[in-house]
Formats: sequence, structure tokens, C-alpha cells
Amino acid sequence: MSTPLQILAAFAFTIGAVIGSFLNVCIYRIPAGESIVSPPSRCPRCLTQIRWYQNIPLLSYILIRGHCASCRAPIPLRYPLVEALTGVLFLLVFLRYGLHPVTLVFWLFAAALVAITFIDLDHQIIPDVISLPGIVVGFACSFVVPWVNWIDSLLGIAVGGGSLDLVAVGYELLTKKEGMGFGDVKMLAMIGAFLGWKAIFPVIFLSSLAGTLVGVPLMLIKRADGKLAIPFGPFLALGALVMVLWGPLLLRWYFGLLS
Repeated sequence: MSTPLQILAAFAFTIGAVIGSFLNVCIYRIPAGESIVSPPSRCPRCLTQIRWYQNIPLLSYILIRGHCASCRAPIPLRYPLVEALTGVLFLLVFLRYGLHPVTLVFWLFAAALVAITFIDLDHQIIPDVISLPGIVVGFACSFVVPWVNWIDSLLGIAVGGGSLDLVAVGYELLTKKEGMGFGDVKMLAMIGAFLGWKAIFPVIFLSSLAGTLVGVPLMLIKRADGKLAIPFGPFLALGALVMVLWGPLLLRWYFGLLS
């Protein structure tokens, strides 16, 4: 990379890490029904407000050695992990799309997917406060993304929500048990709003493949006999992010198989 590109790439990663720090607040507070704005960041154990220099993404965790500066309670490793992950995703999106408005769109999309992933892992819920506004924002962004027009986005919402809804209802009718939450349905509708209808079935395929590769070994290890509850949101997020970064290539391959 040339020097100006290196500077921009470092800036993209830094912005992502900063957004990741804010996502940590969202991941902790949204399921608890707390405001993500007030009060300022604080230690969940001693409730001491975190000073600005103790809240620098990644760096502060190293400087305070992974413990609260006041009560010395350990800070979960997940906090810098979310910051680093968001930074890497922002960097990859920038390297893929460069200085284009699409980069901002997919930064926003990636941030929403990161928040959903960790909330679903912790609580096995996908908050409507992220997915439903995400559908609206995704549709609005279809006027910015050159290869996803507003019709593609609307069809993506319908196909995304409708296809997974049919799977969820069908599974429940056959087994008399709820196998997939309707939070997943709303999340896939959001993904369809951002990526268009053509991305829906590749996302389902990729997420199902990843879920199988992870879920089957876990069930064997835990001897869960098919009853292990594994959140599907993280796998949908993974499939969507793969489509964001390598979507055109995968779509050509996917529809080539169908034809």
C-alpha cells in the first residue's frame, strides 16, 4: 500500500475500534433496557465512572492490565475483542470499497451485525431496537449503493423475512417446538434491506453451513442429542459480512450453480 493509503487504512481501523468501544456499551445496556447515552461509561461492579484516558480503545485495556482502575475487578477480554473485531471489519470494508459512500453504509451495517452477534451470544435474543430500524436504514441506503436499488431492497426485506419465517413456522408445526426465534426473521429482513434479495439465499446457505460446522461438533461434545440451543444470529451476521466483502464473486458462483 502507498503511504496515503496506509494512513487511510489506519484511520479506518481506528474509527472501527472507537465504534467498537461504543458497541460494548450497546451490547451490555440494550438487553438490560438501559440508556446507551446516560450515564457515561462506568465499571459495572463498583459503578465508578471511567475516565476518558481509561477508555481509549485497545490501548487502555493494556495500560490498566485488564482490571478496573478503581476496584481492580477484571474486565472481560471480550471488550477489547469487540473493539479489535470492529476495527478489522472497518478496515476490510475500506480496502474493499475505498473512498466511496458505500463504505459508510457498510460500516454502519457491520457495526449493527457486531452488536447483534454478541447480544445474541449472551442472551439468545436479537433486539428489535437494532433490527427494525436497521430495515428502514437499509432501505434508505439502497439509494446510495449502486448495485442495490430500492426495488431490490424491498424484495430483500420481503424475501429475507418471508423465507426464514416459513422455515420457523414449518419447523414449529412439524416438531411442536420453537426452533428459530422471530428475531432471526427480522434480522434477515434487515440483511435483505442492505444487500438486496439476491444475497438472501447465499447468506442462508453460508450461515447454515457455518452453523452446522460449529453446531454438530458442539452437540457431540456436550452430548446434547440435538437439543443444544445455539443462537443463529452470529451465523447470519457472518454470512452477511462475507457477502459484503465478496458478494459479487459469490453471487456469480451461486447463480452459476443454479443455472
